[in-house]
Amino acid sequence: MRLLQSIHRHHKSVGGALGRRFFATSAGAEEYARRNYANNASEYNTVVTSLTSQRRFFLLRDVYDDMMLDGVQPTRDLFHSLIVGTMKGSRLQDTFFFRDQMKANGFLPDVAVYNYLISVCGKCKNSDQAIRIFEEMKKYEVKPNGQTYVCLLNACAAAGQLDPVYAIVRDMTAAGAGLDKFCYAGLIAAHTNKIPRADDTATKIIELVEQSKGWSSVETSGNNAENEMMGVSKEELYNLPTAEYVHRRGGFLNRLLTVYHVAFHACAELKDVQAMETLLEMLKKDGKSPDVYIVMQNIRCYLHSGDIGNGHKVFEDYICSEKFPPAELYATLVEGAMFGYSPKGMQLAQDTLVNMNSRNIFLSPRMGSDLLLVAAGEKSGGYTTANYIWDLMQARKITPSLPAVEAYYNGLKDREVPADDPRLVVVARAYDNLLRGRPGAVRQQ
Repeated sequence: MRLLQSIHRHHKSVGGALGRRFFATSAGAEEYARRNYANNASEYNTVVTSLTSQRRFFLLRDVYDDMMLDGVQPTRDLFHSLIVGTMKGSRLQDTFFFRDQMKANGFLPDVAVYNYLISVCGKCKNSDQAIRIFEEMKKYEVKPNGQTYVCLLNACAAAGQLDPVYAIVRDMTAAGAGLDKFCYAGLIAAHTNKIPRADDTATKIIELVEQSKGWSSVETSGNNAENEMMGVSKEELYNLPTAEYVHRRGGFLNRLLTVYHVAFHACAELKDVQAMETLLEMLKKDGKSPDVYIVMQNIRCYLHSGDIGNGHKVFEDYICSEKFPPAELYATLVEGAMFGYSPKGMQLAQDTLVNMNSRNIFLSPRMGSDLLLVAAGEKSGGYTTANYIWDLMQARKITPSLPAVEAYYNGLKDREVPADDPRLVVVARAYDNLLRGRPGAVRQQ
């Protein structure tokens, strides 16, 4: 596709292509055809799928607007692709815009679309809207399936709404549906996310892990063909913290340990080392070994609770096992070591980055941006870790995200770096370039 080639070559938005479209029309049909990037619903569907795979979800509304200007009639499949893309990007308003457009074009949402709508509500922690969507299904006589109830359970769990979660569990068991591992994952998340947290939250999590061992391996909410075709895993549909890792290989994620994954993640969030070590013992008694994801959560738990020594030891033990360490493992240690910005932690973070780079293990744009955002928050010290992360990304010609560059730029300014300092000049230029993509944003001098 010409648009996708343009995106790869010039990194220009679809909005820019739209602006050129009017010029092209006046210049003649031949010029218009040369600049146009899609001519029918099928080609637009390909564009939407490609942008979704590139995680450029913010462009999907622009593509739809272009399609309307071209007079192309959208199809049901195209609306499904648009809704999946905006769901993956947690763009709640865009998802509901496409739901409304779908209805306006004579296509009633089916159960799969309603599941995606409930899922995006969960991603945005809007449980009230998720419940309204479920009620809308009843109004339009769309029969919920097993995935619908698990989506709704996990959407309420993301907002820490315990009462609706247990009401859904009661409805499921009354209907004769067993609880699978994703239901138990939702129950754990509900207790973890409840505000204020109860004193026995960690105890409840351990109890739920124990109870989950009776779930049947034949799950009641198996993934349907459309989800597979759309590239939506059950972990993503239900908003599990492991969603971004499900396609990783090399022992990164053992999908049979879903309940353990959510429980270890919860312990890291709670900074509860005792509960985390209890889970490790339970895992060992079950004859299972921690996968990379669990190791990452163990490191997070120790470091976020202030135990730099044990967090570093878990990392070193994995390295000594002669397994290849993924970049995410290094990034987890670096991020956790920076927690609290202690001199010891900041030094460990920088040493880990140097070691990582010496082994030719590189940060992805997302990991680099996330780490730079954290490192930029250091108020004292030499700012060496933030500078080093920036230099690593510049060496690979990667521009971090706008929030990360903004935080780093402000951090340099707070240190009263001279205006003509080469580093500050480069960062300011990158910041200005990123701001051009945000209407109305202006850099503060």
